[in-house]
Amino acid sequence: MRTRTWLSAAAAGLLLFGAAYAVAQAPKPQDTEQWTPVPPIVTPGPPPSETSAAPPSDALVLFDGKGLDQWVATRDKSPAAWTVADGILTVSKAAGNIETRRSFRNYQLHLEWRVPTDVTGSGQARGNSGVFLASTGPGDAGYELQILDSYRNETYVNGQAGSVYKQHPPLVNASRRPGEWQAYDVIWTAPVFAADGALKSPARVTVLHNGILIQNDAVLAGETLYIGKPVYRPYTSAPIKLQAHGDPSPPLSFRNIWVRELAGP
Repeated sequence: MRTRTWLSAAAAGLLLFGAAYAVAQAPKPQDTEQWTPVPPIVTPGPPPSETSAAPPSDALVLFDGKGLDQWVATRDKSPAAWTVADGILTVSKAAGNIETRRSFRNYQLHLEWRVPTDVTGSGQARGNSGVFLASTGPGDAGYELQILDSYRNETYVNGQAGSVYKQHPPLVNASRRPGEWQAYDVIWTAPVFAADGALKSPARVTVLHNGILIQNDAVLAGETLYIGKPVYRPYTSAPIKLQAHGDPSPPLSFRNIWVRELAGP
């Protein structure tokens, strides 16, 4: 009986060790965080005026301060339920992510965003949101250009404002202080897939933050993943998505969003 008891205890110990080892080896968010080199700070020019410039004549206006007809809730495609007041769109974290009714492939995108003056928290819990340049599924599936308060706010560099999240840090930190409007101008080239789903050419993106180049024809390794390496999943066209991140800081606002569809390369 003593031998059996010892063997049972040894087996149980091995099982516990194996479980602990598996947990230790499981992928973690920190595995894909990059902390150096830190992008240099470049001070942009003055913020956009309260009356933003008119969009180009061939642009599709996604938000002009008057309503959310061009947007739906990502989770169930119901009408978008973020707050519109005084020409400004403010995130509703309870309502969740929103995305465009229409799908796109290659395009030029302009949007302006503002972290509230009373923002709280630090790191990723400070003014967190994102624009998904192709929303390929529910939740946070797709290709994310990070939005964050990166004015004197330390975090991993491939998670700061202007990063292609968990892939490419911005070339420089062009962030304005909380309470000031900021602008992204994006050129998005969608990935191309063969009939069997194989990747023929990767996604590419160029981004200007407050008029300063921060992503220069960056080649993406796949869709954004919080845990694990980026991966590609075949798609033809996809909506543009804005994220309602669950961090506890006060919500961000947006204005003056438009898109111009572009021919493929």
